[in-house]
Parts: sequence; C-alpha cells; structure tokens
Amino acid sequence: MHPLLNIATQAARAAGGNILHHLDRIDQLNVEHKGKNDYVSEVDKEAENTIIQTIKKYYPDHEILAEESGASGQKGKKSDTRWIIDPLDGTTNFLHQFPQFSVSIAVEVKGKVQHAAIFDPVRDEMFTASRGSGAFINNRRIRISEQKTLDNALLATGFPYHDFSYLDVYMASLKEFISTTAGVRRAGSAALDLAYVACGRVDGFWEFNLKPWDIAAGALIITEAGGLATDFTGGENFLKHGNILAANPKLYKEMAQTLAKTIPAELRK
Repeated sequence: MHPLLNIATQAARAAGGNILHHLDRIDQLNVEHKGKNDYVSEVDKEAENTIIQTIKKYYPDHEILAEESGASGQKGKKSDTRWIIDPLDGTTNFLHQFPQFSVSIAVEVKGKVQHAAIFDPVRDEMFTASRGSGAFINNRRIRISEQKTLDNALLATGFPYHDFSYLDVYMASLKEFISTTAGVRRAGSAALDLAYVACGRVDGFWEFNLKPWDIAAGALIITEAGGLATDFTGGENFLKHGNILAANPKLYKEMAQTLAKTIPAELRK
C-alpha cells in the first residue's frame, strides 16, 4: 500500500471510531443548521479534526480541503499534495441512526486524485484505490458490474435536498430511469453509492450539484475498478461542477444518452 493511502486509511478508521462512539447517544449531540436540510454535528467536527491531525502528524506541509473547516495549508508554503476530506458523508442518516454513512478521503497530487479511501464504520468496510493499482474492499480486489443495459440495472442516486432550483430537471431524469431499470436507490451517502458502483452492488450512479469531498475518492475507486466516472458531458469537470455519472463503460453510454435526453445542455456541465 502506498504511504499516502496508508495514512488515509488510518485516518478514516480513526474518524470512523469517533462516529461509532456517538451513534447510541444522538440525543446528546450539539447539532447546527448550515442551511435548509443541511446539518453539522459535533461528531462531524470531531471526526474531521481526527483526520486532519493524523495527516499533519506525517505530512504537516500538505494542503487540506475539508467539508467543515474548508481549505487550509501551512502559511507561506505551497504543496503539490492536497487532501480532500468528508469526515461524515451522510450526516442526516447518522443523526437518525440510519446506518448508511461513511468517511471519505482523497489525496490529490499535482491536481489529480491519486489515492482514495472510503470507510463504512458500521459494516467495517474499507474501500481503497491508488491510481494504476486497482480498487479494493478490505484488501480484496473489486470490479465494477458487467450489466450492459438499463434493463435489469440497479441504479443509485441522490435527491436534491437543499437546493431545489434543479428539481424539475432532476425529476425528469429520475422518471426516465425508474421506468427503464430494475430500480433506483437513494441511500443518502454519495461516497458509499460510488463505492457500491465500484464493487458491483449497484450498476450505475448519477447526481447533481455535489461537492468535491463527496465524490473525489469514489470517482477514483470506480475508475480503478474498471468503470467510468465523468460529468454529464463525458468530461472530467465533476469536481468543479458537482454533476457526476458513473457506471461500467457499456451501461455508462446508455445512461449518458438518457441524461442527454432529459437534461438541458446548459445544465450538463
């Protein structure tokens, strides 16, 4: 395992321990509203601090982009390496004790994600990848599904939950996929959804308006598992625009055609 990935998994497991420690005492937590249906708890902050302190112990000069604390780095120094962190992806699920949430950590080197770890503390599943070295769950190699068509495919997605400006457009794509597949699941953690695409538990994923920390790790794990992860036009701007489509190459083509049919060109960035 690459040293950077080793630290990412170490940090993810430590943060997962923080999260599980509080799972049975949700009613005692301090929870803040960042916006409509957008929450942050003291557990998010504690887990993020655990991750950052683990990274800084080994790599004090590296830059960090984290969901709660934003961008940071050592003053006056510029690093080629940036850590992209979501300490608790699925906070709403966690606050309702719905067991679908994760820790997501990606390591970007010279502007390209090179290492990724997504940890599900409830199931004790660690999804990992390093560019060019394949994708794994708990050190067992994984591959994307071989589903070739939408017929019989199981897809994952995320509903709009605080920005409803694109709700009608999203619903058009959802309606089309619901009517042409075996089903669509919305479990509430984009990072885990992407990890599930990588290991074949679901066949494809699409979502609008996500943040870099939601998808940076999952996108690399998918590509290392043999899949495609792009924006809605087939480009690599998903970290910038937040729109992502992921599947194996054959199913990806059919999903992309559906999105092209249901989403106006100006929204398919």
